[in-house]
Amino acid sequence: MNSTEAPEALCGLLVVALIDYQVAHRRWGWLRLMQGASTLQEAPGLLFGKVMGSGSDGGFSLRPSSTHQGVIALFRQTEQALGFMDGPLMAAFKARATSFWSGLMSVESARGSWDGQGWAPSPLPSPLPELVSDPPRPQLLAALTRASIRPAKAVAFWKQAPAAQDELRRSPGCLLAMGLGEAPLLRQCTFSLWEDTASMLAYSLNGAHRRAIEQAYSKGYFSESMFARMRLLTSRGQWPSPREVSTEPAHA
Repeated sequence: MNSTEAPEALCGLLVVALIDYQVAHRRWGWLRLMQGASTLQEAPGLLFGKVMGSGSDGGFSLRPSSTHQGVIALFRQTEQALGFMDGPLMAAFKARATSFWSGLMSVESARGSWDGQGWAPSPLPSPLPELVSDPPRPQLLAALTRASIRPAKAVAFWKQAPAAQDELRRSPGCLLAMGLGEAPLLRQCTFSLWEDTASMLAYSLNGAHRRAIEQAYSKGYFSESMFARMRLLTSRGQWPSPREVSTEPAHA
């Protein structure tokens, strides 16, 4: 392959895990965060992995959370992804958490890149009846947006964040939302789960979020960005809805 060509897009099944640690286990969680992707390196079939921190209350803000973290992992095969979800690392996260949720998703579409790597649609039919909850229900839509922010644009970017987050948490079709970060200020990600496409589009194409995106692209806020749309196939655990998020203690 010519060195100027983009690498082949990764193709697999996505696992997202959200963790809100018990206060007694914050140090254990911080160690996992400091280890980063190496925490996941023993997982069979792993194509791409991140262990990420979060903003206050699991949101998208400058003030870091002392307890919220997230895991994003792409696997080559369904069986490997499910094995990871039900494996010892996820069990360790859950045992130390006040709230824990993990989901397996098929990638329907993705544009842009993360660490120079694009994602391709999952090579499996959707829905997968054997993975869907019992009793059957319509498959939920998930969205993942991430960006590397240019240092010179960080202040302008973060001025847009509070209004967009407030609108996200008020969106009636949003069932779950969390802001994640790889490094302070400059490498950010938002994961959200929606009842349907109409609800997601109503948020993304209107209001503060649309204004923020238009500003970001017209003024070159990002050195790299990606948007991926997925279908939830199966999930484990529970997570508060965006409208049920409580404020962290001031001492946390």
